[in-house]
Formats: sequence, structure tokens, C-alpha cells
Amino acid sequence: MAHSIATSSLRIALQTLRANPLRTVLSTLGVVMGVASLVAVLAIGDGVEEFARSQLQRTTDLQTVTVAPITYDLIDHVRVPRSGYPTFTLRDSDSLATALSDAATVSVVASGNGLVSRTTASKPRAASITATVPAAAERLRLGFVAGRLMNDAELRSNAHVIVLSHGLAAALANTDSTSAASPAALLGQTVQLQSQPYRVIGVLAAEKGMEERLAAIVPFTVARDATMPSGDVEHPMLLVRAARVEGVDSVRTRTERWLSARYGAWQGKVRVRTEAASRLKQASQGIMIFKLAMGSFAAISLIVGGIGIMNVLLASVLERTREIGVRKAIGARQRDILLQFLAESVAISGVGSVVGVLAGLVGAFGVTAVMRAKTEAVVFAAFTWPTLLLATAIAIAIGLAFGTYPALRAARLSPIDAIRHE
Repeated sequence: MAHSIATSSLRIALQTLRANPLRTVLSTLGVVMGVASLVAVLAIGDGVEEFARSQLQRTTDLQTVTVAPITYDLIDHVRVPRSGYPTFTLRDSDSLATALSDAATVSVVASGNGLVSRTTASKPRAASITATVPAAAERLRLGFVAGRLMNDAELRSNAHVIVLSHGLAAALANTDSTSAASPAALLGQTVQLQSQPYRVIGVLAAEKGMEERLAAIVPFTVARDATMPSGDVEHPMLLVRAARVEGVDSVRTRTERWLSARYGAWQGKVRVRTEAASRLKQASQGIMIFKLAMGSFAAISLIVGGIGIMNVLLASVLERTREIGVRKAIGARQRDILLQFLAESVAISGVGSVVGVLAGLVGAFGVTAVMRAKTEAVVFAAFTWPTLLLATAIAIAIGLAFGTYPALRAARLSPIDAIRHE
């Protein structure tokens, strides 16, 4: 019964809207503009947020928690080595990664120096050596002109593979050549590191201001063989990169719990460090303020559309007062009148939301295209179904909210007064 009443009310509402096409268009226009602005703001806002997050990940270490052993004490400005401290291994990295699950990526890193040459007979070049795992690629923010980083199979099998910096590859490529050779030409060839052969699997792109840097990356499992005998490589550190800026504090807390479970009283033996808490708070606060500001703009637009619906329905109630009186006189209840005008409101907001979603998406992709053309920011509108469903649901809710007063006013009219209305 209730379903048939609602269906009948919606049918009458659509007939009424078709009978006054100009008024319907004008009332729908407000909803269209409101929904379009909401969808555009959400799509652009999500895109800008993704761009901001990618910039934070690419240019800062705000999302990284560093876990390093304390290997010395500072006494009278003199470093006094300690004899007992944790030495992190690949097993520690795997254990912590399992404990953190999807909340963060974990990599173990050791550094040192090594002598690299093209052949055993060539003059060696001194280079900084980083021994790490494939998971470190995101934090290291590597760009390649050729090749790749080592994979997990190469890591676990202690493979002698190496990634060369652009500067080191260029230096080695031209060691025994009278003409300039491309650094990428070394890909797949063998070089000597600490007098042992290593296959080149990648050549990094030149970094601005660091084109001449001599450096190389090898699997963590060959760290000792790949570096000169020194204390540096004996003190690996764990780098824990949170999936999101907001999750850094949680990741740090869980990392400290893992340390307690694995090493007991670790305080004083291990240093757990993040970027300055104030910087982290500023980044999280900035993202939240941006979301709230964008949401406020969209809310204002939707409220304007809702006011338009209310004005049109109030005018409709005024014009159809005698009709309402006749309907109530022949048996229509207040609920029937209420449902009729609410149905009109929902119909207006529903049609407006569909058109508004399409217009908003077109506008969002257009605006982001202009942003990419005018700036170097690679920003794209973020299209997600939850965003579209949210916009449609909010539009219908606005229609119901602003249509309630006119509907109640129509439902409460006295039949006699309504029939006598001129």
C-alpha cells in the first residue's frame, strides 16, 4: 500500500514538472550547479591531495621511521665505541614487515665504500656503496635511464648484481674508451667491485646537482663482500616507511612494541627517530584544512541549490492552493499531500544530480588540464564511484531537507480555506 502511494505521488510529481518545463528547468538548474560544484571540488580536491601526498613521499622523509643501533657514546665530545648493540639483519626486516602488515614498508640498509673498476686491469674508482632490499626503492626515489633495482630472488640468492649511479656509470664507460660512451651502455655488462665481478642490472638517471656522484647499490645480503673493511657496514639500520602521513605515529608505536618483543629493554640501545613532530603535524593539518575548505565550498553551492528548490516549491504551493483544497476535500490525507510535494523535490534533485555529476566531471578534468598546462604540477582529477554516489546522495538529501517545509505547508492547508483561495 505504502509502495503504491509513493509510486503514485512520484508519477503525479513528474507530470506536474512536465507541465511547467520552464519552472522545472530553473529549479533544477540550482541543483545542477550545486552538484556540479560538489563533484568538481571533490574530484579536484582528491587529485590535488594525491599530488600533495606524492610530493611529500618523493621529496621528504616525513613518512619514514628510522631504527638505528646506538654504537657509541659521546663523552667530552669524543665518540667512545660501544661493545654491545643490536645488529639488524634481513630476518629483522622480514619480522618487522610482518608485524606492521600493510601499514608500512620496511627496508634494511647498510652503507660503506668500495672500489669499482671496469675490468681488473682498469683504474678503480672509489664509490659510496648502499646495500639494501627491493622494498627501499620507494624511499630512495630512484629514477632509471636503463634497467632496474634488484628483485627479491636476487636478494635471497646473494646474487652479485649492481646498480650504478649515472656519474659512476659514465666514469666507468669512458675508462677504456677514446670516445665518449653512454652510461646506459654498461647495462648487462660486468664490473669489478672489491675485485669481484658484479653484473650491472641498472643505471640511475642523473640527479640535478649530483650528476658526478659516484655511487652504487647492491643487495643487502652481499654488503660485507661489496664494501671496504670498516665499521660502517656492521651497523645496518631499519627504515620503516608509513603508507600515509597520518599513520606515522601509529607505525612508530608499533615499531617500538616490536623492538620490545624482540630485544627486550631496547631503550638506550636503539634510536627510533622520525622527522620533526612539528613538520609531521603541519603536513597532516594542511591536508585536513584543505579537505575542510573544499567541503565548505561545495556545501555552500548545494545549500544555494536547496534554497532554489524550496522557493520553487513554495511558489508551486501558492499557485496550486485550490487544487490542494479540492484533493483534501475528496479524501486526500495530509500524508498524501506531503508525499506529493516531497516526490517533486526528490525528482528535481535526482535529475539535477545526474546532470550535475556529468557537468562536474567535465569541469574537473578541464580545470586539472589547465593546471597541468600552466604549471609543472602533474595533477589529475580523481574519479571514484564513492565520490559520485556521495554527491548524488547529498543532492537527494538536500532536496528532501529543503522540500520538507513547502510540503508541510501544503499538507497543513485547511480544505475550506484552500478552495476559497483566489
